[in-house]
Parts: sequence; C-alpha cells; structure tokens
Amino acid sequence: MSYYVINGITLYRIVTAPLLLLLLFSGHYDLFKWLLGISFFTDLIDGYLARKFNVTSIMGTKLDSIGDDLTVAVAVIGLFVIFPDFIRQEKWVFIILLVFFLLQTVSAFIRYGRMTNFHTWLAKTAALLQGVFLLLTFFMGKPFLPLFYTAVTITLLELAEEIILVYVLPVWEANIKGLYWVLKRKKPAGTK
Repeated sequence: MSYYVINGITLYRIVTAPLLLLLLFSGHYDLFKWLLGISFFTDLIDGYLARKFNVTSIMGTKLDSIGDDLTVAVAVIGLFVIFPDFIRQEKWVFIILLVFFLLQTVSAFIRYGRMTNFHTWLAKTAALLQGVFLLLTFFMGKPFLPLFYTAVTITLLELAEEIILVYVLPVWEANIKGLYWVLKRKKPAGTK
C-alpha cells in the first residue's frame, strides 16, 4: 500500500508540470508559485517516506527522477518568463550548466542506455539548493545571487561527479551515495 501512496505523491509532480506551464504562460504567477512550492515539497515527502517505509524500486527511482527533472525544468522556464533580465545577466552560467547536463545525460545513454538516476548525496544537495533558490526567487520577487551561485557550484560538482561515475561504474546502479563510496568499495582488500 505504501508503495502506491509514495509513487502517487511522485506522480503528482509529473502530472502537475503541464498545469504549471499553463498557469505560467497564462500569467497566473501567484498560483504558479504556490503549486510549484507544493511540487518541490512532494519531492521531500516522497523521498522521506520511501526511506522510512523502506519502499524502493527501479520504477519509483525513475518516476522520482522524471518528477524532479520536470519540476526543475518548469521552474527554470518560469525564470525565463518572469525574470528575463536575470536570465540575460547570467546566460553564461545557464549555458555552462546546460553543457554539463547534456554531457552527463549523453554519457549515461551511451554507457547504460538510460539516464543516471544515481541519487547521490551531491545530487540531493544540489536539488535542495535549486529548489530553495527557485522558490525564494518566485516568492521574494527577485533572485538572491549568493544562493544562486552556491546552487550553481554544487550542481556543477554534482554533474561532474555523475559524469565520472558513468565511467567508473561498468553497470548502472541506483541510489549511490557518491564517487567517494564507489571508489572506497573498489579498493583491494588489505589496503587502507
């Protein structure tokens, strides 16, 4: 039962993404930001519940990643629509992020035939910082640059880590803590 409830919470983010875009492009920014906030909140809830009830599955991991990506994509589109001056000001940062994301995605598809969905600790930290930055931006009415640059730095580190993990892990795995832990378990016995 908990499996279906948790995946239902995750599906909320996927189903809501088109509605959020409709609200955004029809100028209903207040409703957009509140429903976006709920989407980010459901990401925290489904992850917490999955760990608490030990309900994990490959399908759940895929749904969670799709929901995460759609929520962040809709929020970034919201930045383009509501804060175009900020986007123009930081265009090179967004281009660099896009290049790293594309490198990570293409590397994963070449190696595994799928997206990484590793859910590393860095990925979770980056997602949290992105969500906080995006929500604060929409609710405060302007971007908070120190938080933006912090989120960008952690996101770039996370994407670089996942690119490296793609080449270190011969077979795809889910829910990896990070590169350090993967390298640590690969050490030969008897070495420190």
